[in-house]
Amino acid sequence: MNRRQHPAPPRPLGAGPGEGLRASRVGREAGGRIVLDGVSIAPPPGSTVGLLGPNGSGKTTLLRVMAGVLAPGHGVVTLDGRTLAETGRRGVARRVAVVDQHAVTQVEMNVADVVRLGRIPHRRAWAAPGPEDEDTVREALARTGLADRAGQSWHTLSGGERQRVQIARALAQRPRELLLDEPTNHLDIQHQLELLSLITALPVTAVIALHDLNLAAMFCDRVTVMKDGRVVAGGTPSDVITEELIADVYRVRAVVTPEGPEGRPSVRFLPGETAPGRF
Repeated sequence: MNRRQHPAPPRPLGAGPGEGLRASRVGREAGGRIVLDGVSIAPPPGSTVGLLGPNGSGKTTLLRVMAGVLAPGHGVVTLDGRTLAETGRRGVARRVAVVDQHAVTQVEMNVADVVRLGRIPHRRAWAAPGPEDEDTVREALARTGLADRAGQSWHTLSGGERQRVQIARALAQRPRELLLDEPTNHLDIQHQLELLSLITALPVTAVIALHDLNLAAMFCDRVTVMKDGRVVAGGTPSDVITEELIADVYRVRAVVTPEGPEGRPSVRFLPGETAPGRF
C-alpha cells in the first residue's frame, strides 16, 4: 500500500522543515547488559519507518530514548539539530508524540478526556482547555473515526478502539514526529490494517516498532532492522526484507516474493524450518 495514495487531511500537522528527529550512535546499558550499542537512525521527514527485530533486540528502548523518556548512556538524540535537553521537555512534548503497546488507567475517563491529555504540553500549568484545545480535540476524534464515541467510557472500549483513542491523544499534541511501540499488538487483522492505514495517511514522521514483516512491507517507506542492540540493516522494504536477512536475524526460513505494482516483498514462512545459528 502506498501511503501517498491517501488524500491529505485538512489542517495538516506537517513534518515541517529541519532535520527532524535523529539518534546518533546511541548506547544504553541496563542491569549490566548492553541494550543499545551505537544505534543511529535518521527518519526522513514525513516518512513512515518500520523498526523491526526479534524480542530483546532493543526496539522499545530505542523508541524511549528517542522520545526522551530514557537518557542514552552515550551518543545523542537531536530534534532539528538541537539535543533533547536543549529543546526542553515541554518543547519535545510539543513535537514528539508516543503511543505505547498498552495504555491502562484506573481513573474513570471518557474518550474525549483521554484525548484532551494530548493538549497538556500546549497549555499553561493548571490552565483549563481553551477553544483552540477543544477544536484540536474534536479534529483528532474526527480524524480517528471516534467523534461519536467522545462521551463513552474508556473502560468500555475494545482493544482496537483504545488504540485509536491513543492515536487521537497523540494527534492532539499536533506532533511532527510520532513514535509507536507495537501499536498492532493484540489487534485482529482488520484493526491492524485500519490502524496502520490511519497512521501512514498522517502527514507526520512516524517510527513504528513492528513484529509483522508483511505489515512493515505493506505500509512502511523504509525499515530499520535491529539485532542484539545494533542496527544490522536499513533501507526500503524491497531492499531489506530478504530471505537472507530473515534467516540471519530471525533464525527461520522464509520465501520472499515481490507483489503489487511496487514490487513490495511478501513473506511466507516455511513451517518447522529454522535457519542455522545460535539461539
